Amino acid sequence: MRDNRLFQSVLMGSAVAALVATPVRAQIIQVTGVRVNPTVEGVEVILETRDRATPQVFTSSYGDTFVADIINTQLQLPSGDSFRAENPAEGVSAVTVTSLDGNSIRVTIVGNTAVPTTEAIARDGQLIFTITSASESAEVPPTRTPPTPPDTEAPTDPDAVPANADIIEIIVTATRTAERLTDIPRSISIVEEEQLEEQTRLTRDLGTILAQQVPGLSVGTQSASNFGQSLRGRNISVLIDGVPQSTNRNAARDLRTIDPSAIERVEVLRGPTAIYGDGATGGVINIITKSGPDEGVRSQTRVEFNAFPTNFSDTFGQNFQQSFSASEGKFDVTLSGSYTNTGSWFDAEGDRIPPDPNGQGGIGNTNTLNVLSKVGVDFTDSQRLQLSFNYFHDDQDTDYTTHPIVNDIPGRQKARALGGLELDETQQTDNLNLSLDYTHDNILGSSFHGQIYYRDYFTRFFPFDAREFSSLGNTIFQSRIESEKYGGRVEVETPLLQDNFANVLWGVDYVRENTNQPVAIFDPETFENSNGLVYRKIGDRTWSPLQRQNNLGLFAQLEMNVTERFILRGGVRHERITIDVDDYTTLTGNRIDGGNLDYDATLFNIGGVVYPTEKISLFANFSQGFSIADVGRVLRGASAGFGVEELDPEAQKVNNYEIGIRGNFDGLQASLAGFYNTSNLGSSFTEDWEIVRAPERVYGVEFALDVQPSERWAFGSSLTWTEGGADLNDDGDYETPLNGFRISPMKITAYLENETLPGWRNRLQALYSGSRNPTGDGFGFGDVDSYITLDLISRLKLGPGTLVLGVENLLDTEYFPVVSQLQSSDTAYAAGRGRTIRFGYSFDW
Repeated sequence: MRDNRLFQSVLMGSAVAALVATPVRAQIIQVTGVRVNPTVEGVEVILETRDRATPQVFTSSYGDTFVADIINTQLQLPSGDSFRAENPAEGVSAVTVTSLDGNSIRVTIVGNTAVPTTEAIARDGQLIFTITSASESAEVPPTRTPPTPPDTEAPTDPDAVPANADIIEIIVTATRTAERLTDIPRSISIVEEEQLEEQTRLTRDLGTILAQQVPGLSVGTQSASNFGQSLRGRNISVLIDGVPQSTNRNAARDLRTIDPSAIERVEVLRGPTAIYGDGATGGVINIITKSGPDEGVRSQTRVEFNAFPTNFSDTFGQNFQQSFSASEGKFDVTLSGSYTNTGSWFDAEGDRIPPDPNGQGGIGNTNTLNVLSKVGVDFTDSQRLQLSFNYFHDDQDTDYTTHPIVNDIPGRQKARALGGLELDETQQTDNLNLSLDYTHDNILGSSFHGQIYYRDYFTRFFPFDAREFSSLGNTIFQSRIESEKYGGRVEVETPLLQDNFANVLWGVDYVRENTNQPVAIFDPETFENSNGLVYRKIGDRTWSPLQRQNNLGLFAQLEMNVTERFILRGGVRHERITIDVDDYTTLTGNRIDGGNLDYDATLFNIGGVVYPTEKISLFANFSQGFSIADVGRVLRGASAGFGVEELDPEAQKVNNYEIGIRGNFDGLQASLAGFYNTSNLGSSFTEDWEIVRAPERVYGVEFALDVQPSERWAFGSSLTWTEGGADLNDDGDYETPLNGFRISPMKITAYLENETLPGWRNRLQALYSGSRNPTGDGFGFGDVDSYITLDLISRLKLGPGTLVLGVENLLDTEYFPVVSQLQSSDTAYAAGRGRTIRFGYSFDW
């Protein structure tokens, strides 16, 4: 047996060399207990799992029997390999739990005369089937339960789910209501808490984590900024618990506003949408923060250390996390805190990576603090009030800057670090989210959700030497963005016909945002005499003026269950945006007249899902997204005599067409989607930040595969290919390619996972970023070379917790991230991280 296990370990390492493509998580979960508890409505069947894991469940029914198949699970009961309960409740003749095969479990619930009404809920390490007795269920029509696609949880009806329960297979982002993922006619990815925790063994950068997990999202930037990381070639709208994280002066740091330790799951809607208003021309990333258990107390501690093996002392970092959550009666509370100290970064050749890689701000030498707090009260079974608070702080403390000498050396030169930096105000980010949510599940037959929120955001960038740029005042400056936002929303879901044949979701959104971008000006003589190391502040100036923006949106979304195998969905949204700017003076001394801007747009969507078989679903949709230009970026470089009201007041509208297929079979899940979208007024920028309004089109293909050939082995892959062009001559020929910051090269990711020994799992994952050589000159049109990285994650059950080893860039490959390769200046041509080792231990108590 030892020889066999050693052979498995060797084979696992060898097989990775052949990997060509994103991981879809597959992990064997052990069910260690089954309990049957009577309830007021009927009975509960509770399956207890180890490690608080959430298995995937596929349900169906026939005759008088309800069946739930739970994949990637093993039945490990002290009493044997099966469970049976006779006549546990009125109307239920039998409940059985048995092993379907070596890799799945079947739960069968048999009614006396009809299929028992059954709902599946996952909470606090348990999978619970709530069964309503015959007297209660006689008035409730059976719920259609279509098959579940890849990357999803199992289906359930969200009605009457207890507060704080993790509803199985729901998505909030797509329709702003609890929906089965299979019923949504477009591509959606869900990254669960377990997947996030696994990937943080390699990196705590959320952009890099999501790029490994989500098809359509380009590779991470390895910087504090997500500039150059697009979703289907367009902009991303990021939400935290429904609160928009964007600013009207785009800081491109929306994914650097929360630590992964505070996240329960991430929902990614891929493709243009207007469901949350403007900005989501590429899609929506909705971050859901952690919530507490339905009952009792839960606490978790995690300690972690990381370093580069070749530069241990300079790169040594730590991460400490502590969470506590409890529920008692009608009240529940969640507290979570994390502190991370990140050391210096080095590449595979042992060279220090500058603290401002890619010119977008670095993560090395950074201290990060995140505090999450939630307090909720359930007034009744159908009413809940919840107050949420999340604070994120990033502060870079470094003695290094980027060496300017590389720009004077012939040929392409790698960016170098230069020690001796003296900078009083460091690169920093502060993000505060505060929200109050009220839900009522039954107001005159409708469900109601209301939210009010407040966001206070501040970010300061690394200094920039602009003495050679007349458009920037020939100065040395350090900019910062100050933004304050408050708003609210009302969402009402109303059934229109009996038997849930149709329902409509309607509501209103309002947002008020005040944002400006001032700069600190530094003394050029001091800077020059110190070889670019000493920044002595001599004043403050306005770069981008204060913008006061109001967004008002009205929306309605209709869903119709035409048949048991066909769902039709369509909706409309109307948005009005106003921006008010006072008179101001640019960095170059130009006096600009202020004024008002008014934007409006009406957007539509329609789509459908067809189930030709129980294991295959087809979907197609047409949707529209829109965005307004980054007004602040245009205004900061305005020429003399320019007025705010001269800006083009028309929003960019994107028409998106998508078709796809999803399949679920025993031991295999796959999905394939193709998309094509156009916009008559594209919104991109030249190298001098002048806005370009020209027709654009973007198209691509996304594929994902997940296979579980046996209990111990699993592997998966995904492929993302996107391309696009602009019609600068407006002649119907999109011959000008979109630049590399918009269109990334082909991305292929893959993983291979093995349970080498009981309690010891190993995972190897690879990422391939292809080459792209678009024809064109200027901003983002450089050639991009391909590269491959390989990572290792090893988890071992030890004592009361889990010991984890993570190795990023296992082969210590020297490579340059895509966003670095696109930079025209060698001072921003920074290499990627070399081999990094993380070692940690976590336990619940």
